[in-house]
Amino acid sequence: MKNYDVVIVGGGMVGASLALALAPLKLKVALIEAFAPDSASQPSFDERTTALSNGSRRILETLQVWQSLSSAATPIAKIHVSDQGHFGFARIEAARQGLNALGYVVPNRHLGQVLWRGLKDSGIAIHCPARVQSVRREPDAVHLALDVGELEISAQLVVAADGADSAVRAALGVEADSRDYGQTAIITTVLPQRFHEHVAYERFTRNGPLALLPLADGRCTLVLTMKPEEADQALLWSDEPFIAELQRRFGFRLGRFLKVGRRVPYPLTLSRARELGAERCIIIGNAAQALHPVAGMGFNLGLRDAASLAELIADQTGRSEVDFGSATLRHAYEAWRAQDRRDVVAFTDGLVRTFASPMRAVALVRDVGLLAFDLLPPAKAALSRLSTGAGARMPKLARGVPLT
Repeated sequence: MKNYDVVIVGGGMVGASLALALAPLKLKVALIEAFAPDSASQPSFDERTTALSNGSRRILETLQVWQSLSSAATPIAKIHVSDQGHFGFARIEAARQGLNALGYVVPNRHLGQVLWRGLKDSGIAIHCPARVQSVRREPDAVHLALDVGELEISAQLVVAADGADSAVRAALGVEADSRDYGQTAIITTVLPQRFHEHVAYERFTRNGPLALLPLADGRCTLVLTMKPEEADQALLWSDEPFIAELQRRFGFRLGRFLKVGRRVPYPLTLSRARELGAERCIIIGNAAQALHPVAGMGFNLGLRDAASLAELIADQTGRSEVDFGSATLRHAYEAWRAQDRRDVVAFTDGLVRTFASPMRAVALVRDVGLLAFDLLPPAKAALSRLSTGAGARMPKLARGVPLT
């Protein structure tokens, strides 16, 4: 039996970030991850890219990993939103918001490498590759049996950061509501004829949204959404018909698309845990809420989960007879994260529903709304606050304040 103060199950981007945030607190912390970080089967560090908000950049700066990330991060200078076949469009420019960038695009693989490089020197106990075989709760601890060496570990607090299909969440009896969007996102990279000028594009089409995110070498990450049966067919196409379909949906703002990379499908669902915790357990990241990628807010929301929880744990250190698995800490976390979670889930889900509607009246309203948004600076400022979580209580790490 090995005893810890906190055990984090899931070493993806959110779980690894939480572990790094806790490292300076000198607690006994363990991280359990099923896949080696450099494994091709590691689901968190794959071909996808992540759009980091400025709030997330500050968190990573405070964790002292941004310097290693910045060389691979592409700034977003502008965002262009349009509705295919309709008059509505909107633009957001960093310069007009008084910002150096609206956000940054980072390859997931590189982000994973940087986070795990920091973990190796952090003093965190790492069990990887390892899976949780069973969970047993007692009044003063949670016991986890791992599938390696008949190892059993215990902790005052277990953090479920093991993704949308969280085994820990299920083992603790916390149910999740899931809704299939009936869409599959095909992720790849494309090379356009013209340089992207650091513009991120979000375009809504009758067949689903697509996003183009700028990369440092002139390529773009493409997130092309299709119905599942159409996606199955598109994955069988050669490059030429795939590029032709992309060109038909996106148009020629960047000229012709010259090359396309390997394509990987991801089914899209909305998943929300009914509770953000259970006795001696707290749920964060995709285990708490897995969102549609339409607005690129999922990881940013999960990172704020991690930063908020780390701050609550830090506030407990140094006290006599500390119990990190107490109901008081869990309830404080649930209360803190409620508004931010509710607002972001409602925004992304509402966006998908609104632009998926074929009704002409809805199309008129959304296009008028896009034009109004384009003309109203306060609306853009409100969206910026939503994307960074500034409308709710901001964690210290997101304000550049270390926990120690």
